[in-house]
Amino acid sequence: MDLQTLQLQWVRSLLGIILHPWLFFLLLFFPLFFIFKFSRVSAKKTNLPPSPPKLPFLGNFHQLGSLPHHSFRSFSEKYGPLMLFQLGHVPTLVVSSSEIAKEVTATQDVVFANRPFLPLFKEIYFGGTDLAFSPFGDYWKQMRKICVHDLLSLTRVQSYKYIREEVVSIMLKKIFCACEEGTTINITDLLLAVSNNLICRVTLGRNFQGGENEKNNKLWRLTREVSALFGEFSVKDFFPLLGWMDTLNGFNGRLKRISKEMGVFLDQVVEDHLTKTSDSSLDTQKDFVDLLLRAQKDPTLSIPLTRADIKAIIVDMIVGGTDTTASTMEWAMAELVRNPNVMEKAQKEVRTAVGKKSKVAEDDISQLDYLNFIVKETLRLHPAAPLLVPRESSKATYIKGYYIPPKTRVFINAWAIQRDPKQWDDPEKFIPERFINSPVDFQGQHFQFLPFGAGRRGCPGMPFAVASFKFVLANLLYWFDWKLPGNAKVEEMDMVEANGTALYKKTPIDLLPKSYF
Repeated sequence: MDLQTLQLQWVRSLLGIILHPWLFFLLLFFPLFFIFKFSRVSAKKTNLPPSPPKLPFLGNFHQLGSLPHHSFRSFSEKYGPLMLFQLGHVPTLVVSSSEIAKEVTATQDVVFANRPFLPLFKEIYFGGTDLAFSPFGDYWKQMRKICVHDLLSLTRVQSYKYIREEVVSIMLKKIFCACEEGTTINITDLLLAVSNNLICRVTLGRNFQGGENEKNNKLWRLTREVSALFGEFSVKDFFPLLGWMDTLNGFNGRLKRISKEMGVFLDQVVEDHLTKTSDSSLDTQKDFVDLLLRAQKDPTLSIPLTRADIKAIIVDMIVGGTDTTASTMEWAMAELVRNPNVMEKAQKEVRTAVGKKSKVAEDDISQLDYLNFIVKETLRLHPAAPLLVPRESSKATYIKGYYIPPKTRVFINAWAIQRDPKQWDDPEKFIPERFINSPVDFQGQHFQFLPFGAGRRGCPGMPFAVASFKFVLANLLYWFDWKLPGNAKVEEMDMVEANGTALYKKTPIDLLPKSYF
């Protein structure tokens, strides 16, 4: 037998041993076992926050349900208000108490001011140069200043009251038609259209929802598709080595198509603004695109604005502002229908304040204390972003004696904090009266109430969202009485949540309106 034959037999024997099922299992199991044990020992040495038992590779993914904020709250009851989860390759810190939320958003705000940079954001936001998800640094600070001072300041928000009045007027006509016909209104679709029209008018200068115009329908469709993508699972975000699966399941293809279509559409919007003849020289009637183009010419900017930057900010406003505002208004109407005594009290307040005037004026809103309590209670029970927008630690730090590694993703479970029985009486009940004579507000200074976040990364769109929310709700309560259709009972109303860009009702609301006047 020659040497080559001997070598071949030896290789075959070795392969037979290696490929034996039991031996293959042991060869796979022991490395994973030692990695798992080493990570456990390492965790003890560095005093990491408590964590539920996890599986190799998957980590704690298998323990999360379809509504992670619910799962995280359940785990916090066993492991405490500061927990470390391993979601694939991503170490994830979950905060479930107001005390630790203050530590993250105030005391150590700079350490946790970054955002995780995900492939989804890079595509949808044209390189990730928007405000919500861009990294903490000089560019972000500049964009924050532009957005807060020029686009979303209180003065600017007040100047858009004529837009709110026009959009709400269109909404009222639709409802009056339903009253005359005796038909129900799909409140979910109605408020989504109202929210989208408000955002588009303020951002782009005109409505882009519905209608026969193809361009109008295109933006509406793209906005819905982006929202759907945000609610989907991207394998690459948590398992980079398996990122190719996003191509196989079609996620990457849809992402690139939507990004390309959105880019072409917004390029045309910008070109239209560059070539249009303004109907008014009033600064208060300029939309966001006008203001961003003006900022682009500002010689004092330390970092020049590119076309991609402007498009990213526009997407931020449209996608981030539409679903969150609509879902909050929808939850408010659902709670009012379920609590007829609260609705009756709110209707009496707004009808007394407005009287027999031909329309609800924004000046009337400031007199509506009880409506303000309803807004607060809705935001407490149903925050649009229950885990807020994720943060990321820029360096190693300690919280309550626990070591937090750098590049740790951070979720603040605002939904759980705002239902904490240590902070709120009867936290699961809708009780607007809890805010009577209470200083607690959602401005980011009271850490038991954080629907808009807090600190540097707090939501800059809060003034616009709240103003829109109050004005729409006041009109719905002033002009109409509402009830469930048929023999439906309020106590049987479905209040199940569903995840997406915002936390919305899984089952849409159909209500029967009746004109009050």
